[in-house]
Amino acid sequence: MVDWKKPPRLFIPGPVKVNDDVLKQLARPTLGHRGKEYAQLQKETVDMLKKLLYTEQNVFLSTSSASGIWEAAIRNCVDFDETVLATCCGAFSGKWAQVVESCGRKVEQLEVDWGKAITTKMVDEKLSTGKYAAVTIVYNETSTGLTNPVYEISKMMKEKYPDVLIFVDSVSAMVGLPLHFDDLGWDITFASVQKAFAIPPGFAVAAVSERAMEKSKNVKNKGYYFDFQQIAKKAEKNQTLSTPSIPHIMALHYQCKKLLEEGMENVWERHKKMGDFLRSWAKEKFDLFADEKFASNTLTAVKNTRGINVAQTIDAIQQKHNTIFGNGYGNLKEKSFRIAHMGDITIDDLKELVGWIEEEIE
Repeated sequence: MVDWKKPPRLFIPGPVKVNDDVLKQLARPTLGHRGKEYAQLQKETVDMLKKLLYTEQNVFLSTSSASGIWEAAIRNCVDFDETVLATCCGAFSGKWAQVVESCGRKVEQLEVDWGKAITTKMVDEKLSTGKYAAVTIVYNETSTGLTNPVYEISKMMKEKYPDVLIFVDSVSAMVGLPLHFDDLGWDITFASVQKAFAIPPGFAVAAVSERAMEKSKNVKNKGYYFDFQQIAKKAEKNQTLSTPSIPHIMALHYQCKKLLEEGMENVWERHKKMGDFLRSWAKEKFDLFADEKFASNTLTAVKNTRGINVAQTIDAIQQKHNTIFGNGYGNLKEKSFRIAHMGDITIDDLKELVGWIEEEIE
């Protein structure tokens, strides 16, 4: 039974731990979502997000998980006679491919083994066939702790395939890893706030290019909730299409302000230092699951080379220290375990956690 007066401290790959100052933002008095006070809140939040994402294009707020934007990207920007190239290197990139198909669009997968990266050469070879209208890629694969070389891939696509749309899942990357939306030439990217924003789950942020908006105008059967055209009309008034989760936006406004004050280069460097620390520990005590060249700075998947009972270790640390880290995802359960180092987690937090893990296994 969870003691709600003392909830567990979370080092799972999302939701991550939320600090008390952020939780207080969720408890502020609510606003009417069609009133001028709310419009000011949304405008300030969106303006800050544009600075964080280095974009002058559209930023939309979505009362949904990021999975909703998987569907939004496909329904808005892919015609029924077009084919999507889905790059798959883990559980979540694979799920996005399934979403493309469930939306009635044609999809072909470029698949690599879990823990391996999607490379520029692979994407180039596929796109050279001229078959694809859009590409889906996951910036940071949460199931394996792997960061794809999205900057290299994007540069190649801008030069050689400028007409192919680029959809990027940045769920466990946004604000934790570099993201220059306009320079990258992406068309849609998005994230849930329970990762590097360090806010409770239930809300998502999406950046959408003008090119994607133009494409959306002529695509039929977009549905209602995620129709970019309708969302944009409301966004012009600093409103959302449907009732938003105002407490989430209050917390997002608060976190955006803190991130801008810290400076994004400093935020990214802070995450890199945590990643370096966790990787060093993992290599000394176990091994990394993902190819080290592409290992993530927001979470680490540790390869269970010592054959420890991961579930038992997690349970013991929760019982003794009220702290939880993550087992391996799907078929990687017990073969690996995952530790988040994003958001408001600190190196001191990580040192404490790995010390407890060492006590249990030794």
